Order: sequence, then C-alpha cells, then structure tokens
Amino acid sequence: MRPRVAVLFKMKSRPLEELRKYADVELILYPGVEELKERIGEFDGVIVSPLNPLPGEVIERADRLKVISCHSAGYDHVDVEAATRKGIYVTKVAGVLSEAVAEFAVGLTIALLRKIAYADRFIRSGKWDSHRTVWSGFKEIETLYGKRVGILGMGAIGKAIARRMKAMGTEILYWSRSRKPDIEEEVGAKYLPLDDVLRESDVVILALPATRETYHIINEERLELLEGKYLVNIGRGSLVDESALVKALEDGNLKGYATDVFENEPVQEHELFRYEWETVLTPHYAGLSKEAMEDMGFQAVRNLLAVLRGEVPETLVNRGVLKIRPPEKVKML
Repeated sequence: MRPRVAVLFKMKSRPLEELRKYADVELILYPGVEELKERIGEFDGVIVSPLNPLPGEVIERADRLKVISCHSAGYDHVDVEAATRKGIYVTKVAGVLSEAVAEFAVGLTIALLRKIAYADRFIRSGKWDSHRTVWSGFKEIETLYGKRVGILGMGAIGKAIARRMKAMGTEILYWSRSRKPDIEEEVGAKYLPLDDVLRESDVVILALPATRETYHIINEERLELLEGKYLVNIGRGSLVDESALVKALEDGNLKGYATDVFENEPVQEHELFRYEWETVLTPHYAGLSKEAMEDMGFQAVRNLLAVLRGEVPETLVNRGVLKIRPPEKVKML
C-alpha cells in the first residue's frame, strides 16, 4: 500500500512530482489547527513549512503518522517533544538556504549602513528637490569596508556570511557554541566570548536558531554593549527582546537595526515602523529565492521518503525517537 502524505503549503512543482512517484499526496493548503486535528490521523507523512504550526494537540491525534518533514532549517513550529513521545520522526533541511540567506544578510547590512531603503522611500515621495537636501540631510551614512563584523552563530549560514563579509574587506569576529577552526583558517575569523563580540564589533549579525538558550540572547544588558553599533537579524525574531531594542533606538544608543524576522509574525503594526532612518525591515523572506525553494523541496521529500524506507536521515531532529520506534517499525517503502 502506498503511503498517504499531506503537504500543507504550496510546494514547488518539481519536488511535488517526485513525491507523487512514491506516495499518494494531498495538498491541504495552510489549514488551521481544528482542521488539522480532524485530518492528521489520515496520513503516514506530512511536509510542513514554518507557516504550518504542528502543536501537541494536533500531534496527539496523529496515530498513523510516522514522519513530519520540515521544509525549513528551523523546526520550532513543531512540538518535537510531543512527536517523539508518539514515535514520529521529525526531519529538517540543512545547507540548502545557506547561500540565499547569507546573500540577503549582506544585502540587509549594506542597506542599513548606506540607507538604501530610506533613500528609495525619499525619492519616491518627491522629496528630492536639490542635491543640497541629500548632502545636508543624509547623515551617518557608512561603508561596510573596514568594519569589524561580529557573527553570532557559525553554522552553515554563519560561515557563508563570513565568506562574503571577508570579500567586502571586513574583519570577522564570531561566537558559536563551539569553535570552527575551518572558518578561522579560511577567512581569518576570530573566536571570542559572546559579550566580547558585541563590545568589539561595529556590526553584529545574528545567525542563531531559536532555542531555549537563545531566547532574548540580545536583551537590555547586551544592547548596552551595542551602543553606537549596528545589529542585523536573519536568525529568528525571538533572539531579540524587541521592547528593549525599541528603547535602545529611541535613546539613540543603537545606531541601527535591520531584520527579516520578528517576535510575533506577521507584522502589520510595530513600534519599529517609526524609525525609518535607523531601520531596514523585511517580511521573513531571506530564503525565498527560486533556487533555494526548489532545492529545499527536494530535500524535504528525500527526508520523508528515507524515513518511510526505514532509513535514518542525517537531518533527523529527534534522535531519541529511534529508541521509541526503531526505523524498521516505520518502514513502508
């Protein structure tokens, strides 16, 4: 019997075609929790995006489910502990988004320092009445060249950012849970304790996942260490205490903030909107390149099929599930 798989978002067509070779696939686009509670018991596998939360109350009803394949590197939208208790394998993608997100991080940083987004709004609003207006009004524009760039999180994305920043003529400082000798040798990155990275950098880029340990890792105390500096966030919104951040901008302590992520998404109103000069804000789309989305789809499909073949993907999130439900017990293909 072919496995039944639900895809809960609009996946690229080529990965979807690959999945349909091996499974009966049903698209249930962006369902709510109540709909999921009613339908989740029908499927052997599910592929979810970050826009598809799978809380414990849904997973508890997933008596047939064997695998949750995340179409993302993050998996904080899935109750992994609940899935493990049910013997459900949770997988993520790895490496696929690194280049796209790193490219975006550099773009955000340049836009912030050079005020590109502000200048675009300025000219579209008809304010460019003379060169004098620009030369006298556009203050504190800075180049990235020659800056000390601190990167918090030196995984695949952090390393890709470091390579690009090195090419931009910057000095790289970093903090990560463990030292990364390969990137130290490759670009001359210097490992420092977290707070020292904040003290010594001109620009700090957050490339960390959302975990209990990283929640509000940039808080009021650490924002004081960033006085006169720039902060860029392409990790997760929960890394930054946004209330403390807004105060730091209001007081003029933080020079600027660029982010693709927010504590609560989507965002339609936010205190940060008041700071047009000091901020660059984008709607959580750093990884949304055509190439990255297709590659990520293929990896999510491969992960799901691997579990249903009784294999253990390298990107299995909850390895504790192997003791609860060994691979041979989920094998269908």
